[in-house]
Amino acid sequence: MASPDHAVDVFELDATALGKAGVNAVRATFGIVGFLALAAGIALLVWPGKTITVVAAILGVVVAFSGIARLALGIFSRGLSAAHRVLDIVLGVVVLLSGVIVLRNLAASAAALLLIAVLAIGISWIIEGVLAIVESGRGRSRAAGVTFGLLSILAGIFVLVWPGLSILAFATLAAVSLIILGISGLMRAAAFGKTEAAAPKPA
Repeated sequence: MASPDHAVDVFELDATALGKAGVNAVRATFGIVGFLALAAGIALLVWPGKTITVVAAILGVVVAFSGIARLALGIFSRGLSAAHRVLDIVLGVVVLLSGVIVLRNLAASAAALLLIAVLAIGISWIIEGVLAIVESGRGRSRAAGVTFGLLSILAGIFVLVWPGLSILAFATLAAVSLIILGISGLMRAAAFGKTEAAAPKPA
């Protein structure tokens, strides 16, 4: 029976249990989602005359892709616990549906679309943040996962509670949040599995 110091949380992304192929899959997932978020954030900042439709479309694509990536991780990755796979699949579906809801309502009025986008994006970012923290476990790459998780949760909360959020303010807040999350996601991808692999094995 494992001691408390060596017990592995069932939701932790344990690089040693995943193996090389699993680690590469996780890093690729983090990296692709991070790159997409960074690119979308930059696009939102520089897009001339952006409307809520443009903003919602970009955010909807990013969130939907994040859900698909999370689903793929839960379905195809080996080395994950059954509980972790179920959690990935369930939350992946929730995040994917959030993005789809935004994309299916692009023809709604500006006020309605803004409300839908705010709710969908805010809730999705909070879910992603909580999951990132839960997955970080106690590994050597924990700092990158926790940092990403906290930033994602804060971004989601800011989007949800900002009073009288205008279209321009929402676009700016979303763009800055995506850039920060994209950079931290790329850092998380780079850190995952490397330090664990470099650490000496216990005797």
